[in-house]
Amino acid sequence: MSEAKVNPEVPKRNNKSAILIAFLLVIIVIQAIKIYLDAQDKVELRAENETTEQELASTMQRLTEIQKELDTKIAEIQKLGGDITELQKAKEDVEKQLRIKTKATGNLIAELRSKVEGYEELLKLKDEEIEKLKSVNKELLTENTDLKTEKNKLGDSINKLEQKASELQSKVAIASQLKAENFKIVSLSEKNRERESPFRARQIAKIKVEFTLAENNVAPIEGKKIMIRIVDQNGQVLFDVNKGSGTFIFNGKEEFYTAAQEILFDNSKQRLSFLYDKGSDYAEGSYILEVYTDDYLMGKGAFEVK
Repeated sequence: MSEAKVNPEVPKRNNKSAILIAFLLVIIVIQAIKIYLDAQDKVELRAENETTEQELASTMQRLTEIQKELDTKIAEIQKLGGDITELQKAKEDVEKQLRIKTKATGNLIAELRSKVEGYEELLKLKDEEIEKLKSVNKELLTENTDLKTEKNKLGDSINKLEQKASELQSKVAIASQLKAENFKIVSLSEKNRERESPFRARQIAKIKVEFTLAENNVAPIEGKKIMIRIVDQNGQVLFDVNKGSGTFIFNGKEEFYTAAQEILFDNSKQRLSFLYDKGSDYAEGSYILEVYTDDYLMGKGAFEVK
């Protein structure tokens, strides 16, 4: 029986194949690990980018809020009379930051957050300033209110004094008015015979009026124009310019007077006399005699014609 021959190259080929397969498996494993690690890096990078964008958006939102707060503080401090220069500068800087369109980065976010902190600190300081300004304005308002109250009291006192002065002046003016008293009204015939009322029309040539100026220690010594009005039963004033009649103002209205004369009032109980020639017959009826000076009535008398 013959022995079988062994081929020495077969094991060698088998060993090479095994080594090659093992090498390929190692490469595949390494590649798989690399792919896995790359995928993990991308996931982490994406998550980091998303976080960065969110942080940037949050920071920009806070800047927008700070911009509105700055507007509010500017308006309030300006109303209180404070200085708004610093706030306006901060507002301009915030608006500039809000206009910037750039990619979110850690450095940018850190810079913006630092500015946000600075703005927030500024707002806190301005809150304190606003409280101080409110306190000062409150004190000024109180002082102004007190001053206005004092001014109003002083004004009331002055008004009362003026009112009293006016009342006193009015009383003095009334007290200084002259009074006509002790009237005597007679008719004169052609022969200058006097007759007392009632008069007969055919016996009247002239009317003579006499009265006394009453004593008045308040009235000043001065010139006066004394006017008489003879008013008939129809309310008509006997009036003739050619015989000394004229007009004067009484109660804001122009009135006629029958006769007048200028005198110097000297507070001596002067007796005045008027002689009036009508120039025509008197109608029957009752007549009123009124005496005026300046713009007031001094006294009245009456007579009757039959």
